[in-house]
Amino acid sequence: MAPVFSEEDSRLISGLHNLSKKSPKLVKSSAYPAPADPSIIVRSWKMNEFKYYDIPSPFPTLARGLFTVELPKDPEAGEDAEQKYRIVARGYDKFFNIGEVPWVTWPSLESHTTAPYTLSLKSNGCIIFIAALTPSKLVITSKHSIGPVAGSPISHAQAGEGWVRKYLAQKGRTEEDLARRLWENNWTAISELCDDSFEEHVLGYPPEKTGLHLHGLNVSTKAFKTLSHAEVDAFAEEWGFIKTASITLNSIPEVRSFTTQIAELGEWNGEAVEGFVVRTHVSEPPTGKGKSTTASPYAPGSSFFFKVKFDEPYMMYRDWRELTKKLLSAQGPPSASALPKNKMRRPETKVYVRWAIDEIKRDKKPFEQYNKGKGIIATREVFLKYLASPDGQKELEKAKKGGMEPISVGNKDKTFQKTIIAPVAIPGCGKTAVSVALAHIFDFGHTQSDNVLSKKPATQFIKNVTALLKTHDVVIADKNNHLAQHRKALKDVASAAEVPTRLLALHWGVGNIPQATVHRICGDRVTQRGENHQTLRPDEHAGHEEVIWMFLNTREELAESEVDAVLEMEVEETMEQAVRRAVDGCVRILGLDRPSEDKIAEALDAIDAYAPKVKKPDDKKKVKDPARYYGLLAEVDLEEVIGKRLGMSANASGVEGEAASVWGMLKTGGRVVKRPHVTVVHRNSLPAEQDVWNKAAALQALQQPPLLRIRLGNLVWNSRVMALTVDSLEVVKEKGVDGEDGFKKGNEFVEWLPEALKQRLHITVATRHSTVPAVEAKSLVEAWRSGKTSDAGDQILSISLDDVFATGRIKGLNS
Repeated sequence: MAPVFSEEDSRLISGLHNLSKKSPKLVKSSAYPAPADPSIIVRSWKMNEFKYYDIPSPFPTLARGLFTVELPKDPEAGEDAEQKYRIVARGYDKFFNIGEVPWVTWPSLESHTTAPYTLSLKSNGCIIFIAALTPSKLVITSKHSIGPVAGSPISHAQAGEGWVRKYLAQKGRTEEDLARRLWENNWTAISELCDDSFEEHVLGYPPEKTGLHLHGLNVSTKAFKTLSHAEVDAFAEEWGFIKTASITLNSIPEVRSFTTQIAELGEWNGEAVEGFVVRTHVSEPPTGKGKSTTASPYAPGSSFFFKVKFDEPYMMYRDWRELTKKLLSAQGPPSASALPKNKMRRPETKVYVRWAIDEIKRDKKPFEQYNKGKGIIATREVFLKYLASPDGQKELEKAKKGGMEPISVGNKDKTFQKTIIAPVAIPGCGKTAVSVALAHIFDFGHTQSDNVLSKKPATQFIKNVTALLKTHDVVIADKNNHLAQHRKALKDVASAAEVPTRLLALHWGVGNIPQATVHRICGDRVTQRGENHQTLRPDEHAGHEEVIWMFLNTREELAESEVDAVLEMEVEETMEQAVRRAVDGCVRILGLDRPSEDKIAEALDAIDAYAPKVKKPDDKKKVKDPARYYGLLAEVDLEEVIGKRLGMSANASGVEGEAASVWGMLKTGGRVVKRPHVTVVHRNSLPAEQDVWNKAAALQALQQPPLLRIRLGNLVWNSRVMALTVDSLEVVKEKGVDGEDGFKKGNEFVEWLPEALKQRLHITVATRHSTVPAVEAKSLVEAWRSGKTSDAGDQILSISLDDVFATGRIKGLNS
């Protein structure tokens, strides 16, 4: 008995072929000879992962894992007959974690799903599909491939096949027996391969839990139809698979409460837990119990899955795994500089990275198979023992306090005779001032790219560095070197030198500081030095600020493999602090004698006396467009502020849980604003608010506009936009050019601002979609301030913050 032919399924596959030809980046496929019968070609379909989030969906199916075959043509139908297809294996429809999409938040789930809710343990392995190729032969696949994979001694599909054959032997069954059962029912058996001897993931599995964990039986059709968990368990028992642990609950509040408790414990029935897959159905009609009315893209009555994943400790362990792989894959000695900053926030992870670097340098042999999925768990266990030791706890406390080693040396055993010092910075960091000081103290060679007047300044600058290297042991290549190509050019000079020559980076890393803070500090320094620069000088158009933004937006992170040593500088330090930091680094890295205090004082005087040798036409771009609005460029890290308040957990209860869900979805969708600001007055509000506009423009015109401080009071959101309210505004007293005058005029401005205007001040955090205008945040905050709990039928929710402040200056802005 063959599966009943389905015109709907065949049209689906025809549609995928057409879509793949039209949009190959959206849908693509790969053809494989079936191992059980190479005369049959099985095609695997793969969708663009990011497009699963779109509504309406660009795909004709949401199946994640889809394998098809062409059916033989009827010889009597003629050559022009339409090609027919059959779905051989079908995975689940793509499902999401809490907060990833609007229809998977706790209120939405309560409104649009129905009991029972079956929670199955989320296995930590790789998915394996088992289906009938013919009535007597099986096809066993991984998510997207079949059979051997080039470069791998055994593929995931082959490893899964080995376990299937083992189970059949244990049960006294044959491949034909299993193929017949799957063929007659048109089923795809879905399992998770958890076998640490083949490939380790994050969580380890004991022998009795090693193998294929069966967690689904799908009907191989276009529509998502999956059998109950009880039927899946019965099938696992019959054919020898490992059962997937599960529990059935009767409501979304029960699901939420249960998963919250498990998240706090970190285990279930004595077993470490990554999370749960929750199986339910779309209600018909919607229950309407929840506060949100965001529907899913599924028809009433459909099978519906979502997942609840736990951040800790699973996510931390996964970060350790990925960071270790990056350390092992880097060219040259392992270094933390090239690692993603967003994965380095946990103090435990900072300690782990330092420990891993030392272990790799000490003995790389235990890590030889790490990038092939072996040794991951053992490495973690060794580290956890170290972390529990007195030394580990000492390092952890240091990491919690922000202690970081400012110097990183790639190869401590290599002897260098000469050094090129390369600042890696943006304008206003202080690279030239520090270079002048180091040259004065240690008699280093010093050449500046800004002094080059030739038609090919980059080429000439490299020639100048090369020439100086012949007469000096240390040469400072004074340039921003903010792009990888700049560093490579200097590395090439070092490599081509007649004697071993190192490249030492003075690295002003600005990635972990709010960009508005970096911009203000560097902009102030450019303003304060005035005309004392070859090209970048302030003027009434504030063009130098646009240049600084350009450098911030185009800079490329320094990978430590690009250089031989790194000395970390701090953009927020004073000039004296920066000079002392650089001196300490040169003494330690280059083995130089420590200079006297008098010599350091002389160097600071040399900075004050410095004047450029040449003056070129100003290279900054004039600001041609008038300001669209005046606003406070807020120096705040939204992810840190909001993430810390929400505890980075989607399993909190009540309104906070909803906030965490929405926040997670906005982050995942890339909707959080890159440059937070508080709009004070927009040109669309003119002429009614012309006085506000004029006073704001007058503040910006000051040589040093006043620094304002705001207090952020509440996180407010609805289904379309999220904002932070501004509860107070005050002026910060500063020293420097125009500081006193700026403080006075800033106070006058703040006191003069109409109270109604102050009440609407806010930071737009994110909009749900690019089609939602940011100005909706203003209406949201005004409605919330007036005590409304809904606006135009859309519920307004909020949670309070605790003493969160941000600073910034009033500026005319266009974006």
